[in-house]
Amino acid sequence: MNKIRVGVIGCGSIAKYRHLPEYLGNQLVDIVAVCDIVEDRVNEIANDYDAQAYTRYEELLAQSDIDAVSVCTPNYLHAPISIAALNAGKHVLCEKPMAISTEEAEAMNEAAASAGKNLMIGHNQRFVPSHKKAKKLIESGEIGKIYSFRSAFGHGGPEQWSADGEDSWFFKKEDAFIGAMGDLGVHKTDLLRFILGEEFKEVGAFVETSAKEKATVDDTAVCVLKTESGVIGTLAASWSYVSGEDNSTVIYGENAILRLEDDPVNSLIIQYKNGEIVKYELGGIQSNDGDGQTTTHVIDEFITSILEEKTPAVSGAEGLKSLQVVLAALESSETKQFTAI
Repeated sequence: MNKIRVGVIGCGSIAKYRHLPEYLGNQLVDIVAVCDIVEDRVNEIANDYDAQAYTRYEELLAQSDIDAVSVCTPNYLHAPISIAALNAGKHVLCEKPMAISTEEAEAMNEAAASAGKNLMIGHNQRFVPSHKKAKKLIESGEIGKIYSFRSAFGHGGPEQWSADGEDSWFFKKEDAFIGAMGDLGVHKTDLLRFILGEEFKEVGAFVETSAKEKATVDDTAVCVLKTESGVIGTLAASWSYVSGEDNSTVIYGENAILRLEDDPVNSLIIQYKNGEIVKYELGGIQSNDGDGQTTTHVIDEFITSILEEKTPAVSGAEGLKSLQVVLAALESSETKQFTAI
């Protein structure tokens, strides 16, 4: 079987610590090209991976022997680069949030359909063992009717791991468009849609900048969400959790409560209404804290979807639906009203 020849556009921390090592660990991949506007950075990465270095993504995309690319740039470039790559006949794995507007995301999906190429969005939480187990339990009916949920994703901020530290593009509205809600909240909107198996129809949100004085984007948000069937719950996303990362979700059902990634040892705890408690050690969630894990399974899913000519688990269509929840939350915060999704 011929290997998939991959290029990575954007060589910041997400490429350095996630995409590139995971591509390297996949025996069906050859990393052949990398691109970044910072010449010293891209040359160092190219040397590490024996790849061709580019400072202009257009030149990388012009290479006919590249099959697929990862787009790991600031958010405002996700759509234009992804569309250019799809139009050039490349499969695309784009980091989240996939775009900065519904219109951009729709254009990305249209480009993928026209090109007949895969577009996958880098949401990794669907692949976490505890999350997959919870989804199966809910689908089986064991948990009964779902009443409510609460979910959080927060840490001390991108300056702790971003390639540019406190000067990171993550804090600049012109580059990022959105802060903690786009960095972290969109992961949880995608996860909740996945686990609950239905779409959200309404959101009310408070979105603030309270922890990062120089930021021109949000750093803390709390949302109230309602699904099509009437399940209600909260989602918090923040860069102000200074003592460590919180990536937990709790789901309250008719027959049991599911606690996901809410315990340092047991990644799933089921508390049944009859008093029984079942604990699962399924392996921790991949986090920015770095705990020895080597794969988020995002890269493996992307490559498998190409080789098997199937729609990836987190397609562009799925990415759009998760993005729309976040965009509606921003609108709700601005209008001070609940917003339909």
